[in-house]
Amino acid sequence: MWFSFWRSKDRFSLDQLRYLADQLTKVQIVNEVNKDFVIEALRSIAELVTYGDQHDPTFFEFFMEKQVVGDFVRILKLSRTISIPLQLLQTVSIMIQNLQSEHAIYYMFSNEHMNYLITYSFDFRNEELLSYYISFLRAIGGKLNKNTISLLVKTRNDEVVSFPLYVEAIRFAFHEESMIRAAVRAVTLNVYHVGDDSVNRYITSEPHTDYFSNLVSFFRKQCMDLNRLISETLKNPGPDSNSTVTTAVDEIEDNLYYFSDIISAGIPDVERLITDSILMLLIFPVLLPSLRTVADNHVDQDMQSGVVTSLYLLCCILRIVKIKDLANTIVAALYYPLESFTKCSGGQVNGYIPDHGFTSKSDGIDNDNLAENSAKCLVVNVPCSSSSSDCHPQSITILNNGSSSNVALREVLLEYVTGGADVQVLGSLSVLATLLQTKELDESMLDGLGILPQRKQQKKLLLQALVGEASGEEQLFSSESSLTRDGIACGLDVYLNKIKEQYGVSFQPSNVVSSPRVPRFQVLDALVSLFCRSNISAETLWDGGWLLRQLLPYSESEFNNHHLELLKISYENSASALEKEVRGFWPDLLITVLCDEWRKCKRAMESSSPPKEPKCMLFPPRMFFSEDIPEGSSFTAGERMHELVKVFVLLHQLQIFTHGRALPDQPLIYHPCDHRTNSRAHTSGLAAVPKPGTEMNLVNAVPCRIAFERGKERHFCFLAISVGTSGWLVLAEELPLKKPYGVVRVAAPLAGCNPRVDDKHSKWLHLRIRPSALPFLDPVKYNRHGKLKTKAFVDGRWILAFRDEESCKNAFLMIREEINHLCDEVDRRIKPLLKLETVLDISSSSAPVSEDSSSHTTPPDSL
Repeated sequence: MWFSFWRSKDRFSLDQLRYLADQLTKVQIVNEVNKDFVIEALRSIAELVTYGDQHDPTFFEFFMEKQVVGDFVRILKLSRTISIPLQLLQTVSIMIQNLQSEHAIYYMFSNEHMNYLITYSFDFRNEELLSYYISFLRAIGGKLNKNTISLLVKTRNDEVVSFPLYVEAIRFAFHEESMIRAAVRAVTLNVYHVGDDSVNRYITSEPHTDYFSNLVSFFRKQCMDLNRLISETLKNPGPDSNSTVTTAVDEIEDNLYYFSDIISAGIPDVERLITDSILMLLIFPVLLPSLRTVADNHVDQDMQSGVVTSLYLLCCILRIVKIKDLANTIVAALYYPLESFTKCSGGQVNGYIPDHGFTSKSDGIDNDNLAENSAKCLVVNVPCSSSSSDCHPQSITILNNGSSSNVALREVLLEYVTGGADVQVLGSLSVLATLLQTKELDESMLDGLGILPQRKQQKKLLLQALVGEASGEEQLFSSESSLTRDGIACGLDVYLNKIKEQYGVSFQPSNVVSSPRVPRFQVLDALVSLFCRSNISAETLWDGGWLLRQLLPYSESEFNNHHLELLKISYENSASALEKEVRGFWPDLLITVLCDEWRKCKRAMESSSPPKEPKCMLFPPRMFFSEDIPEGSSFTAGERMHELVKVFVLLHQLQIFTHGRALPDQPLIYHPCDHRTNSRAHTSGLAAVPKPGTEMNLVNAVPCRIAFERGKERHFCFLAISVGTSGWLVLAEELPLKKPYGVVRVAAPLAGCNPRVDDKHSKWLHLRIRPSALPFLDPVKYNRHGKLKTKAFVDGRWILAFRDEESCKNAFLMIREEINHLCDEVDRRIKPLLKLETVLDISSSSAPVSEDSSSHTTPPDSL
């Protein structure tokens, strides 16, 4: 009986909902006394209505019958405390998000209750209240469709005249809090993707079109902030610089993806508004004027950072914002000289007159630098015919640094490739690669830039010949195609006129294509010049190699003798530098690195996208010599060796490619030869990596002492051994009961040990102890931007003390002898790879014979 009396009511019952609704109706004032009850009632009603929507339709029928939403609005008007609006917004948001019945959603959106809450004057100085309000808008946006959106708009003569949800949401589009901006974007995208024609006309009418230009203005500010950040990073790089830049880059790309999502809704007027705003607020006044010539960039580091930021942003815009008019207009703008965008009056969008470029500093150039660069120019040699090598080439000067304002921007991009800093080269290559991959670009525009792939050129000419536009022979085999030239000019003229008439650029474009072959040879000359540069990182050169392979998949027909000679000289210099590494710090890993990088390079060259993403240009490249690592360390030498290998592999593969040979899967390397039967390794019984505890013969070992801890000297037998391209320094303890055998206690790499007898103590031998593997190739120790995750690496040191000077000298000579054996074996095995004629002959006939583990090679001393 007592149990029945005290039993609690069922929380999820219609009676409980009826009780709460009745109590809420009786509330005539909300103050500190009853606010807790009101808050609990609102929260419980949301739970009950959501439960009833999924389990019992009578719950929501009662909710509609009693018009509880009207009571919600009445309670909001009565409240004098911030906690009531907070709970009310949360209650309504939860209900809208969880209601599954269309009938329930229609009721919630009807009777203007939602519009009243949307337009209510909340105190948004309270951040928590603003957060709840934005969540409320997002909940409504998530339920929009062609049926529900009509309940939230006001119309007159079948035209939308009011849309509170959209208008109030975009008020917070540029809030400082990123989560609020993301929620507003979600609401607007829900609106755009409903596809209601009357709503689309409303959002593309004045003054609502301002939102799109304001979006681009906000994006422009973010671009400015990114440039300042890049400039500071270049001047004063810190430990958190990369993470800060990465965060800014993610924000930039998020904005561009938002533009892309808007465009994907398929609203033509919106696409035009975004295109015009991006061009007038960002491309013409900021990005293009920042593409200063190399001579200008040498004067001011801020200009250099502006170039890098502009190139990156151009890549992102072309790659993410897929608008045909935008892409083709950007390409057409590259035919204009720099001064077209720095001195023209330009246009205005919403009364906003933009600045020019990322920097407002003086554009004055030092006279000495100007004089020094005035004689420099890029000369393009255009053969008279692809099938004839007897006629004299036609030289066309396309670039002169001394008159930077008259240089077309497309030529400035090539100037970065031939004379710019590493990041500028990478940036220019990234822009060209992005243009090459932009499907929205007309092929005639790519052809005019000189970056239409050869296979697409042939396909285009073949189609023209098949449809009878000209004779097939004239089209496919002549060096000058009038139809190709006319096609380029026709497609280009449309956008050049658009730039002049619609965007107010009054200057005449410079160097408009007169021959379809000229821009192609400009690009080829620039790329060949790039491969001859010694101050460019291997990763950047790989991007250049990828671009070349895209333009000329398997052909040497468009290379002239000058190109081939320059590539050969560059290859020979690289082979000479690589040969020196045989006697360096890391000869034991040279072949392994060669084989690995060969596979990576081949895969990168044959990939459908460039090896590096455009954002990589924003991060300072990993230099050969890091500031926190001693210059003479094996770490620095390893970085240098790795860089030289990557450059050599690229130039080697380019040699094979330019001669029309098939690229083998593995480099041409000899098999390892049989070990000498009288070698120290054979005598000691060590044919593999000596591990601690391994038993060995000490017949050739030299007794010594070493202290691994202060004051704790230990006696060992020292032995240097080499097996093929591997070698070790071994310290072993003698077995008293099994002489002359001992047990390995410590082993270290032989290569790079740099033995040296102490100047003052002739019985002491100094040895450098480097790691057995290259640390920067280990992803656990190195991050993606080439920075050590752990403490900077430092080489180890051994100081061995021998009985007498003779023993010390013998140990020294033993080390030198074994190092020579190791280096000679490495030199023998890579010798065919360094002989270009041999490689070309083999690659055209047969593939190398596979060996065993890490490399595929030819039989010893035979090809």
